Amino acid sequence: MALCIVTADERLSHAANKTTVALFGASGVGKTLLLKTLPPAETVCIDLEAGLKSVQDWPGDSIPVRTFADAIDLACLVGGVNPAADPAGFFSEGHYQHLCQSYPDLARMVAGKSIVFLDSITDLTRQAMAWAKTRPEAFSDKTGKPDIRGAYGLMAREVIGLLKHLQHAPGKTTIMVGILERVTDEFGRVTWEPQMEGGKAGRELPGIVDQVVSMALFSPDGEIWRHDPDHGAERRLACRAANPFGLPAKDRSGRLDETEPPDLGALLRKINTTPTSSHQG
Repeated sequence: MALCIVTADERLSHAANKTTVALFGASGVGKTLLLKTLPPAETVCIDLEAGLKSVQDWPGDSIPVRTFADAIDLACLVGGVNPAADPAGFFSEGHYQHLCQSYPDLARMVAGKSIVFLDSITDLTRQAMAWAKTRPEAFSDKTGKPDIRGAYGLMAREVIGLLKHLQHAPGKTTIMVGILERVTDEFGRVTWEPQMEGGKAGRELPGIVDQVVSMALFSPDGEIWRHDPDHGAERRLACRAANPFGLPAKDRSGRLDETEPPDLGALLRKINTTPTSSHQG
């Protein structure tokens, strides 16, 4: 691909057309329900966990994915060609053209969407691990026996490669949903961590996306609430790093408040159209 100059106006226009978001939350907090806050005609849901029961009346399109190989193919259709890819590898021109010829209806549908809702990256890593365990890299060259370290390394590389490919999808906003796990160490300190196979993909994900938000239930006094929302708790999105709740968050746009309402459509509009404030994410 030829080198080129991107003007300030072009950069601003590009930023307004897409963003990448990692959305975390504990199981059952209502992450998938946020699909209903996105425009259905513009949104496609990549369903990796058969978990759309709560939004079965949502009028948008969804694509069930049950294997990591299918996830790679779908990511290629979403993100297009990676000019740096191995000509015989994933995300290459040959890979993309083969998929367009094999699945023309799917390719046209995906091309017409501007928002991709991936639910969830937690299950993506599980599918990737099952796939990695079958690859040659998951077996010792000397003994032929399974090598779990090799499988984890391969899984992490391929998941990160897939997520980075989605990050570069032209003109598409990608929202990656993941389970958030409450972890208590031996000293009683509580942290919230993304639930993913291995550690590398989870550590690198915040650096891949533009925004990290964590959905939680908050009690009326502003504390995280882990019980029934009918008892006065409110769902909100923690959006800034170093928030007092200890939830994963990052705001590259510099436009979000510490917490925001659980409305992804409104969140994206605020990220893309509100003048930058003085704080940084």
